[in-house]
Amino acid sequence: MPDVPQASDWQRPLKGLTVLDFGQFLAGPSCALRLADLGAEVIKVERRQGGDLCRQLYVADQAFGSDSLLFHSINRNKRSLAVDLKDPDDLALVKRLIAIADVLIHTFRPGVIERIGLGYDTVRALNPRLVYGVVSGYGDVGPWRDKPGQDLLVQARSGMAWLSGNADQGPVPVGLSVTDLTAGAHLVQGILAALLRRATTGTGALVEVSLMASALDLQFEQMTSYLNGPQEQPVRSAVNNANIHATAPYGVYRTADGHIAIAMTPIARLHVLLDCDALAPYVDPSTAYRDRDAIKRILRDLLVTRPSRHWLDRLEHEGIWCGEVLTWPELEKTEAFAALDAVQQVVGTDGNRMHTTRCPIRIDGRVLKSTAGAPALGADSDDIREMLSEPCEQKAG
Repeated sequence: MPDVPQASDWQRPLKGLTVLDFGQFLAGPSCALRLADLGAEVIKVERRQGGDLCRQLYVADQAFGSDSLLFHSINRNKRSLAVDLKDPDDLALVKRLIAIADVLIHTFRPGVIERIGLGYDTVRALNPRLVYGVVSGYGDVGPWRDKPGQDLLVQARSGMAWLSGNADQGPVPVGLSVTDLTAGAHLVQGILAALLRRATTGTGALVEVSLMASALDLQFEQMTSYLNGPQEQPVRSAVNNANIHATAPYGVYRTADGHIAIAMTPIARLHVLLDCDALAPYVDPSTAYRDRDAIKRILRDLLVTRPSRHWLDRLEHEGIWCGEVLTWPELEKTEAFAALDAVQQVVGTDGNRMHTTRCPIRIDGRVLKSTAGAPALGADSDDIREMLSEPCEQKAG
């Protein structure tokens, strides 16, 4: 194994790169956040009046200083430049900044940034090395191009909402902004690949993702089965559905004092380990999908009779893939959660402190944390303007 760099010479892998984040809400800013975690300097370019709309997007009515807590969690460790892109002087300033940047990210609706004068063809002429990242709702062609790129709406249109819940329920969306965050992660991948190519060719790239394409990619397993089958909507399990194509016993089951999850497990083994005669007709593996609801009903009625620990002691010990279903307060109390070192404290510009999750990546065994909170609107405008007023050379390499 190569030697791990010592503290004196270790640096984050994207140190020295400059990223301009024109994004709002979650998808674009989450991509820029990950690049910042990896060492890039991220400048958030915001409207003079109000800034990123996410500053006022309150979740659970939680604020952090004058902005929403959500804004600070997704925009920590960035700088802020406040401009009016309709103002010729501000637009000229932004173009000078683009000329020395490495990456630009935007989430404008299709056609808007071209009307502003910062479309890809325009900025490529200013900086041929620039990696230009775009997040849209549905791409820039097709009848949905101008529809709002919003997470719940994309979950609804992509078919994703029909994967969760039991067969007798209506559509059940995922309880988090999964298409936003997946699109942001896909944009990170594309940007890093483009930067790697730039290192050998010297030229930048246009990297485009959409919430809809990311939602479909996230469903690759289910979509592939659909595309290679009768092309009918798959039927959800009527009992404890957890994966639309999974065989029994895959699901979450109530116990006497909580819930446990059981993943892929041969019914023949459960028949023995749970001492459950009712499972005897289903020990043939071919029944695990065909009769999945009958099997799950048997397990549902059995597992509710004893506490979770009773069943886990029987099953985990034998290598069965199962686990307790934890709430956040329960998870936080576990040694496993402490071992992950998953939480970091962030300090706002006003001295307020908040806790949030850290970057999930480790580099050279190091956890990537930063105490720097999100910037106040326009907090770095004067410094950036002063920097651009000084003679500077475009980066090489």
